[in-house]
Amino acid sequence: MIFMPSRPFEGINILDFTWTATGPFTLNPLAFYGANIIKVESRARYDALRSLGPFKDGRAEPERSFYFSYAQTGKRYNITLNMDHPGAREIARRLVGWADIVADSYATGTMEKWGLDYESLKKIKPDIIMFRTCMHGHTGPLAGQHGQGFILTALSGVDAIIGWPDRAPAGAFGALTDFIAPQFNTICLIAALDYRRRTGKGQYIDQSQHEASLQLMTPLILDYTVNGRDFHASGNRLSGAAPHGIYRCLGDDRWCAIAVFTDGEWQGFCQVIGQPALAADPRFVTLADRKRNEDELDCIVEGWTARRSPHEVMTLMQASGVPAGVVADARDQAEDPQLAHYNFFEEREHPVTGKMPFYHGPCFRLSAAPYEIGRATLIGEHNEYVYTGLLGYSDEEWARLAAEGVI
Repeated sequence: MIFMPSRPFEGINILDFTWTATGPFTLNPLAFYGANIIKVESRARYDALRSLGPFKDGRAEPERSFYFSYAQTGKRYNITLNMDHPGAREIARRLVGWADIVADSYATGTMEKWGLDYESLKKIKPDIIMFRTCMHGHTGPLAGQHGQGFILTALSGVDAIIGWPDRAPAGAFGALTDFIAPQFNTICLIAALDYRRRTGKGQYIDQSQHEASLQLMTPLILDYTVNGRDFHASGNRLSGAAPHGIYRCLGDDRWCAIAVFTDGEWQGFCQVIGQPALAADPRFVTLADRKRNEDELDCIVEGWTARRSPHEVMTLMQASGVPAGVVADARDQAEDPQLAHYNFFEEREHPVTGKMPFYHGPCFRLSAAPYEIGRATLIGEHNEYVYTGLLGYSDEEWARLAAEGVI
C-alpha cells in the first residue's frame, strides 16, 4: 500500500465573499493544501477581476479572462447568490453553518447590511473565524473610504519613490498591494485556526491593506522618523550601492539589473568587465567615491553591458558574486529553468478558454504534504451541488429560488 500524506487544511471550509485579487491570493494557499472554498458571486455583479484582461481570443467576456483564471486556482466551488435579495441572506446564513472561515473584502458596512457581521455569525456558529480585508480596515476615520491597489500604492508612499527626480511620479504597475497584503492575511488565518484548535474559540480578523503596504516602506519611514529626511524618487539609484541600476543590453529593449553593495562585489565587478584597474581608480575606490561619480560610472557600466545579452551579463556577474538579474519579459518567465524546475506553472483545461499552461501553485513547498491546484470556476458552476447536495434543497425549491432571482 502506498501511503499518501494528507494535506494540512483538509476539512477546513471557507465561505468566500472576497473579490478581485487580495482575497484569492490570501485563500489560495489554504486551498492548495486541502481547504474547501465556496466562492459567492452574482450574475448581476460578478467578480471585477473577470473584467480584466488579457482575454481568450481578445473577447472581453467574464469567463474568458486569463487574469481571473490565474488568480482563482484554489477555488473548488462557485455559486451565484444575489445578496441584494432578502431570500439570499437566509441561504448565506445556512452556508455559515457549513463554514469554518467566512472571508470578505467588501467596503465597510456591506456585510453588516446583509446581517453577516461577526456578532451575527457567532450566533450561527460560535467558533467561526471571520476574515475581513479592505483599504483601511473597518474602524477609524477613513474606514468608509473605497479604493483598490492602485490607490493604495499612492497612499503607502510607494508612488512617491517610483520614477525620476525631475519627473512626476510614475506609479507602480497594477495593484501592487494586492500581492503584499495576502502574505500577512494567510498567516493570520493559520494563526486563527491554530487558536481555535487549542481553545475552541473563533476569531475576528480586520486587515488594513494600507497598513500592510507600509511594510514596503519601512527603511524610508524609519529614516524620516530618526533623521527627518523625507523620501523621494531617485530613479534606479540607491544610497548604499553603486553601481546600482538597470542597464541597456544587446537586443531590442533588453536590460539587466546590477547592484554592487560591498567593496568585494565592486572588485568582482571590475574583474568581470575586464577592467581590474578600475577598482583602484580614485574616482571609484570607495562607495562614497562611486556615488560622487555615479553618472560617469553608469556610462562605463552600460558601455560594457550594451555589447552583451542580458542573460550573459547576469551569468557572468553572478558567477563572480555580483548580484544581477535579467529584466525578464514574458518569454523569459515562460522559459525560466528555475521556475520549470519547481513546476511553478501547470497546465489545466478550462471549459471556455481551453488549455491554459500558466496556472500556478504555492510559492513554497512543504516536504511532508502534497499540494493540488485546480482551475478557475465558472459563474454558478456548482449551484446544483451546493444548493441541493450540500444544503439539501429539493429540486423544486432550487427551481423556485432561481425563478425568484435569489440565486
